[in-house]
Amino acid sequence: MTEVRVVVAHRERATLRAGDVFLKIDADQARTDVEVEAMGMAPVPTPEVLWRKPPVLALAALPGRALGRLGEPSTASSAAWAAAGAAVRKLHEAPLPPWPGRSLDEVASQLDVECEWLVANGVLPADLVTRNREVAEAALRPWTPVFTHGDLQVSHVFVDGDEVTGVIDWSEAGRGDALYDLATLTLGHEEHLDDVVAGYEADVDLDVIHGWWSLRSLLAIRWLTEHGFDPTLPGCEVDVLRARM
Repeated sequence: MTEVRVVVAHRERATLRAGDVFLKIDADQARTDVEVEAMGMAPVPTPEVLWRKPPVLALAALPGRALGRLGEPSTASSAAWAAAGAAVRKLHEAPLPPWPGRSLDEVASQLDVECEWLVANGVLPADLVTRNREVAEAALRPWTPVFTHGDLQVSHVFVDGDEVTGVIDWSEAGRGDALYDLATLTLGHEEHLDDVVAGYEADVDLDVIHGWWSLRSLLAIRWLTEHGFDPTLPGCEVDVLRARM
């Protein structure tokens, strides 16, 4: 009998694995619509869509393993990280998707709300929030929209040896800032930023990357705690914020 394993589960969605098939269950079909369309447009390897019967999407497993995990040292080679950077560059050079992404004003407004909540509820020290809010300012500048993955966590990129075999979880894809994808990929793995930038082969403003590290972490903490995750684990979001002090 094939074992069924829960990959991730929270109030918004769940992913199960049964053998070589992933079953994604999402109550918001708009997210699944985006995921399927984005995978069809992306010029990088993505999982094969086996079938779709709302609210379930069945995807084939990718070969290889995740590039890394947040909070854990990555065992992938420098060449694999550089290959991930090259794949991201290929995505960013592709034609824009027809749907919009988040605007600069939306991001800035959400950041203000989350910073106020973190301090008012005593979740983080005020000086830690203030310092990272200052660092985040570097990311809050106009950008030229590109085709972004939108949630390019290190665990969403699969490699086999030094080759990228696929990228998963496209429900947040849309028009956005290229450096947001690069920052999300390297969040908590600062030691591999140079490898990713080398593979990306374009000028990258490191202050903006640092800004997105702070901004993404500040935005994520409330959602993570409300959905059963712990952002205070070693190497995770709170440690990312502390590293900027």
